Amino acid sequence: MARIAYVNGRYLPMTDASVNVEDRGYQFADGVYEVCEIRKGDLIDETRHLARLEYSLGELRIAMPMGRAALGMVLRQVIRRNRVRNGYVYLQVTRGVAPRDHAFPTRPVRPALVVTVKPLDPALGAAVAEDGIAIITLPDNRWERVDIKTVGLLPNVLAKQAAREAGAREAWFVDADGFVTEGASTNAWIVTGDGVLVTRPADHGILRGITRAVVMETAAAEGLRVEERAFTVEEAKRAREAFVTAATQLVMPVVRIDEATVGNGKPGSIAATLRARFHDHAEAAPVG
Repeated sequence: MARIAYVNGRYLPMTDASVNVEDRGYQFADGVYEVCEIRKGDLIDETRHLARLEYSLGELRIAMPMGRAALGMVLRQVIRRNRVRNGYVYLQVTRGVAPRDHAFPTRPVRPALVVTVKPLDPALGAAVAEDGIAIITLPDNRWERVDIKTVGLLPNVLAKQAAREAGAREAWFVDADGFVTEGASTNAWIVTGDGVLVTRPADHGILRGITRAVVMETAAAEGLRVEERAFTVEEAKRAREAFVTAATQLVMPVVRIDEATVGNGKPGSIAATLRARFHDHAEAAPVG
């Protein structure tokens, strides 16, 4: 079955889906995006994702392309047309199409909206989680407003490529003071020797992850304490456990950081519990 995309008001086969060459997302990375999990025919944490979309657009002074209810209908229509029950839906909003000029268009233009969907077998992620992943650390060379989920991801792309070439699955960015900020596409966590979960505060230096927020609620329900504070690479290497969180990975155990083994080199019980209980606390809305 041919994949279907939504592009600026039209549902099109992927082979026919395209955007204008003067779209500002293409020319300036002048846009934002969101990724929502699809699980067993439900859309996961839609409310929080759309709220963060509005925040990102507001920070860049881009208008919402349509109301939340209408956007939710578009997401569901794309999911249904592609017959996806497990996977991810991607939505991207850019400032729109205008003659190339760094400043905002002098004449108002309509924001551009693209929605695509990707099926994914949840058993594949579960298999990776059984073994855990390796990560590398790199200097954080991104701009200071990574709290905005912008499509300007070149440093993240280069970090992911460096991880792949090193035989790892993810890279953690490290600030000038030696503290971990976050992963190239994930939030970073450690578990201390006495079982306290630690993750960096969600200020302008990291993305306020939706999965991160649900994990905090899951941890509270399990009686686990969370500290929002910075931690160093060395503290992470000495930690009892480490893991990353993201909509595309949920809770993914980390068993190696650079050349150091984390804990006993196997996924820890706390990460496993948080992964198993995650969907008990996430919002699930039927696609229909």
